[in-house]
Amino acid sequence: MTIQEAQESVDKWIKTYGVRYFNELTNMALLTEEVGELARIVARKYGEQSFKEGEKEDISEEMADVLWVLICLANQTGVDLTEAFRQSIEKKTKRDKDRHKNNIKLK
Repeated sequence: MTIQEAQESVDKWIKTYGVRYFNELTNMALLTEEVGELARIVARKYGEQSFKEGEKEDISEEMADVLWVLICLANQTGVDLTEAFRQSIEKKTKRDKDRHKNNIKLK
């Protein structure tokens, strides 16, 4: 599935099952919540915390939830994520093409 197809799929789902998009502020709060849930799993799986009994451990589910809400925000604000991501890669390439290779902390 391409990014464009994902945006179209989310839009179709929202219009079929979700009635309408939540407003942008609500979706921003939901995105923050989902990133927090992802952070909790990362802290427990790769960090020094341990999972509590019965706590979810599925990192892929949380990443997908983050992506879902991000796509909702993109759709409702008219952002073409394919183009935005292409521009982001181009910007990072120009800005950082030698930065990380020359970072002694990464060697």
